[in-house]
Amino acid sequence: MKSIIVTGASRGIGRETAEYFLAQGWRVGLIARRADVLVEVDHPNAVRMSCDVTQEAAVDAAFADFGHLDVLFNNAGMFGPQATIDEIALDDWKRVVDVNLTGMFLCARAAFRQMRKQTPQGGRIINNGSISAHTPREGSVCYTTTKHGVSGLTKTLTIDGRAFNIACGQIDIGNARTDLVVNLEKTRAAQGLDPLPSMDVTDVARSVFHMASLPAEANVQTMMVMASKMPHIGRG
Repeated sequence: MKSIIVTGASRGIGRETAEYFLAQGWRVGLIARRADVLVEVDHPNAVRMSCDVTQEAAVDAAFADFGHLDVLFNNAGMFGPQATIDEIALDDWKRVVDVNLTGMFLCARAAFRQMRKQTPQGGRIINNGSISAHTPREGSVCYTTTKHGVSGLTKTLTIDGRAFNIACGQIDIGNARTDLVVNLEKTRAAQGLDPLPSMDVTDVARSVFHMASLPAEANVQTMMVMASKMPHIGRG
């Protein structure tokens, strides 16, 4: 049975992806801070692990307890305050960096360690970047900066993992209908901005599954999946 750990699995993209992999017969480790929400995922192949991805000891223990690992979907993240840089408190900046970069580093490190030592050696790490890793939206300095950092992490893991049969890729997602996007749209509406097109979050889960299901000799280095009418390409 193939295995995957999904971080940020209590809701949104993480929850949908975890349930999709369970439906395909995978063993799925679900990592999130809220144990009370994780228990809602009732499946014999679900391994629920309450863990804060910013805590080194907790992350290392969760991955060690899970055992053999084929794929990590490094998904946990937060948006942070929506404001111009002069209105952002240092503590808010640090909180976003802690989750979006330090948390991803800790989980990638734990997965890399497990994949390197296991038999057969190897595995796959899929980092959740964002369209913001390429094109930011207004008022997103914390989120956008960290997502550019995720791209650097992905590229470095790709190089370092080759000697150990560890592949790494990045999925950049635009406007899946999750609580995060719903809240962003509320803020946009309050600012008098028009709503943006969005897509079903299941289409994201299907895309992650495609990346995860490739044979070891193949890798999707980067994939962008977004609502078709998002104003990402072009002028205006």
